[in-house]
Amino acid sequence: MPKINVLPKNVAELIAAGEVVERPASVIKELIENSIDAGADTITVEIQNGGISYMRITDNGCGISGEDVPLAFLRHATSKIKEDNDLNYISTLGFRGEALAAVSSVSRVELLTCSENEEIGTHYVIEGGQEALYEEAGCPKGTTIIIRDLFYNTPARMKFLKKDVSEANACAAVVDRIALSHPEISIKFIRDGKQTLNTSGDGQIKTAVYSVLGREFANSLIECEGEFGGITVSGLICKPVSCKPTRNNQFTFLNGRLVRSGTIITAVEQAYKNSAMIGKFPVFVLYVSVPFDTVDVNVHPAKTEVRFSDEKRIFDSVYASVKNALSKGDTRPEIKITQPAFNRFERMTTEQFKQTVIKTEPLKEITKPEQVKIVTEPVIKKEPKSFAFEAPKNTTFADTYSFVGNDGKKTEPVYAPKAQSKDVLIEKELDEIIDEDKPVITIIGQAFNTYIIAQMDDSIFMIDKHAAHERILFNKLKSQHKIEVQALLTPITANLQKDEYNAIINNLDLLLSAGFEIDDFGASTVAVRAIPTTLVGEDIVSLLSEMAESILTTKSVQIEREENLFHTVACKAAIKAGSHTSVAEMKDLAEKVLLSKDIMYCPHGRPVAYEIKKRELEKQFGRIQ
Repeated sequence: MPKINVLPKNVAELIAAGEVVERPASVIKELIENSIDAGADTITVEIQNGGISYMRITDNGCGISGEDVPLAFLRHATSKIKEDNDLNYISTLGFRGEALAAVSSVSRVELLTCSENEEIGTHYVIEGGQEALYEEAGCPKGTTIIIRDLFYNTPARMKFLKKDVSEANACAAVVDRIALSHPEISIKFIRDGKQTLNTSGDGQIKTAVYSVLGREFANSLIECEGEFGGITVSGLICKPVSCKPTRNNQFTFLNGRLVRSGTIITAVEQAYKNSAMIGKFPVFVLYVSVPFDTVDVNVHPAKTEVRFSDEKRIFDSVYASVKNALSKGDTRPEIKITQPAFNRFERMTTEQFKQTVIKTEPLKEITKPEQVKIVTEPVIKKEPKSFAFEAPKNTTFADTYSFVGNDGKKTEPVYAPKAQSKDVLIEKELDEIIDEDKPVITIIGQAFNTYIIAQMDDSIFMIDKHAAHERILFNKLKSQHKIEVQALLTPITANLQKDEYNAIINNLDLLLSAGFEIDDFGASTVAVRAIPTTLVGEDIVSLLSEMAESILTTKSVQIEREENLFHTVACKAAIKAGSHTSVAEMKDLAEKVLLSKDIMYCPHGRPVAYEIKKRELEKQFGRIQ
């Protein structure tokens, strides 16, 4: 059996350093957090050669008293905690007392510090864990710490470092995140002599986001605020249309600490469900404050992972806050025209226009009047027709857009010539008076039999009729309004795969809530006795397989299983792109979309409508500047 050896102090310290110091970025993180714990409101970070050769962190915090400076570089020496019970109420970013000891064991460290109660500061130098200099020195209040030649005494670790630019980018990312986590602190970052970040420290979240992530990113976000049972949620979230294909721009700060929390991320993404496009992830900068005794931050060496005492409470608070923010702050996406679509009609001067006229061929001169023949056609006056819509009984035109005849088949709307009586006209006028406050929506037409073009106020809207109708049906199913059902004279039987059959049979109540009356027919067969009227004429057997697959692939809670099923039904029943739609149907659909804030995205997350403001068009035609 191999002999057990007690490692020498210097070897043990090098191993311990590896848990805290992986690269320059981890050094920057630990030392900035120490500055924040010291109460600094101004922090400057400077690096050279990716931080490998030089790092300097300067703050205006409380400083370290001269007698405590050597103690600060010992392992497990800290001012943050004193006894075991303090671990249950950790309110600081650092608390283990390992950072300075770990950093000094693998680099050359120089410290200048002066506490508030001292008139003269301290100059301290430690290299590879060995004290080299300890003297008094004049310096401003606060602390400046310089790290040189990282891993100079551990060449094996040095070879794992990446190129200077990669290490510098990692340092910049750390500074960015800390700047976001504490908008009340002014943070400056200098990289190889060039300042790349300078936050104002005014305490405004949007200002910090603007400085770190840029103007365009900051302007695309909406505010999020909420407080539930002692848990406070604040920050900025993106509109569903601005979701990204990765989770790179998701920042979660718990009690001022950057963390990775599956609970919080899941809560945010669930709040975006049915609004964000599938495969896209929300962008957010969220600050969650919880009582210190309800969270354990001591579960990861880098303190980036946490454990909550009540996961559900955190989930519900974040979910509700984000959901409320989306319902209040989301707006319909607007098309911004950056340049004219056609150059053919660019503005011309009078002189340029004359030149184009001169170049055109002159009209051929008619020399003999008798060559011109005037042909007259008899004018046939046509009386204007008046049409009234007659829909079959037991159907609702506005909700279903499909019509079921006595034979159970889908039929086209019936329009019968019928003159409107005086009473009808008077009733119509009264309706207009009653709805005079209702915005006027004018249907201009439709493009490609897919997009409705409507005008309301000073905007033109392009509405995807399939996406819009799909969302309307989905909302109706989800809210459990009365669904119109068509009983089938002859039940439809479907022989399914065993797993599909089990999924259908075990969820008959769920399917009934979606408008399907289904019985078990035995031997992996089911009998469909009633379906939603919107699905008359569809391939019900194929739809059953799709619904079964939706149920099988949703392993989470019942609510999500219902939503996925409703997605499938709504998508199948909605008006198809490319199909003909009457003006009346288009108008009804446009009113439902434009007069409701609940119909912004289809259940898959695609925008239902885009807005083009009159001002944008007038800019393109040169009417305004």
